Amino acid sequence: MVESIQLDDLASDVARDLLRHGRRWVIKIGSALLTNDGKGLAIDAMAPWVEQMVRLVESGVEVVIVSSGSVAEGMSRLGWDARPHHLHELQAAAAVGQMGLVQAWEAQFKQHGRHTAQILLTHDDLSDRRRYLNARSALRALVDLGVIPIINENDTVVTDEIRFGDNDTLAALVANLIEADTLVILTDQSGLFDADPRKSSGARMVSQARANNPELDAMASGSAGVLGRGGMSTKLRAARLASRSGAATVIVGGRQEQVLARLRSGEEVGTLLLADQERLDARKQWLAGHLKTKGRLTLDEGAVRVLTRQGRSLLPVGVKAASGQFQRGEMVSCVDEQGKEVARGLVNYDADETVKIIGQPSSAVESILGYVNEPELIHRDNMVLL
Repeated sequence: MVESIQLDDLASDVARDLLRHGRRWVIKIGSALLTNDGKGLAIDAMAPWVEQMVRLVESGVEVVIVSSGSVAEGMSRLGWDARPHHLHELQAAAAVGQMGLVQAWEAQFKQHGRHTAQILLTHDDLSDRRRYLNARSALRALVDLGVIPIINENDTVVTDEIRFGDNDTLAALVANLIEADTLVILTDQSGLFDADPRKSSGARMVSQARANNPELDAMASGSAGVLGRGGMSTKLRAARLASRSGAATVIVGGRQEQVLARLRSGEEVGTLLLADQERLDARKQWLAGHLKTKGRLTLDEGAVRVLTRQGRSLLPVGVKAASGQFQRGEMVSCVDEQGKEVARGLVNYDADETVKIIGQPSSAVESILGYVNEPELIHRDNMVLL
């Protein structure tokens, strides 16, 4: 039996009680579990998870699935033995494989009389306020109808290189999007260990901790399997993203018998990472989970103090430097003089305008630019502290 440790002073029964009573779960299943070593989908392996998810739904849990596996399935259908290097070929594999992936999930749930829905998202969909709200409304409508949404990244249109494992982050953002109680990351490891269990026989599994506990950083190895690129580091990052909306995250071995049912019963399996901050309102969740920052503002000590302690807006006078090519209304990162990110928000001026007014009082903006959009560079309602 694997020895386990608990990092924070948390009541185990109270923590696991969250899983017994949670009403909205996002379940992410990785490529290592869904495929036969990257050679097509492991259809038979899907049946036990589907059966358990149906039971969750019947018990009153709203279930949303974030599923990997489209590229691996596409490679199998196209007869490719090796992962291609060109982006357009990866996109083609994803497009072909997505057909099989959705068909497989649909067929499994159909046996239990359940409908499924395909949703393809990009990070840009969750970065644009209007598209974010549209996606949230659609997902809420689906779960209200008892439909199981199957979400995947829209790999055929992404401009960045396709990365296996990025669905960890996507799953966390979906948890933010629908205000989930729990994010379950099913993986090929039993949980998060204090050492690599493949190399150390004395490795101990973390049974539970707070998601932002700094001790976890040293434990989350950057290594991954054949299909994954992020390993435990991306899963820890996902847990911290999910915690911003108050969601707990469980990292657990997907091949364990009745793993979802055991989690629902409150059994201590896997690593439970708990949120240690208050739930943010819906708009603040969107800002906090915003992946694509377009620029960076360096704040002086006074501005950092006003933002973090008084909850006030950011004025031009408190900014020492600006970088990046951003437009009005886009997301920028706010850092202190040591480079630590303290906040992010929607900026009221374009980059070239911002450079002209930083360090100046708000009363001088009109004389410098010839007009005033807003007296603040970033209004507090459009900012979230990190």
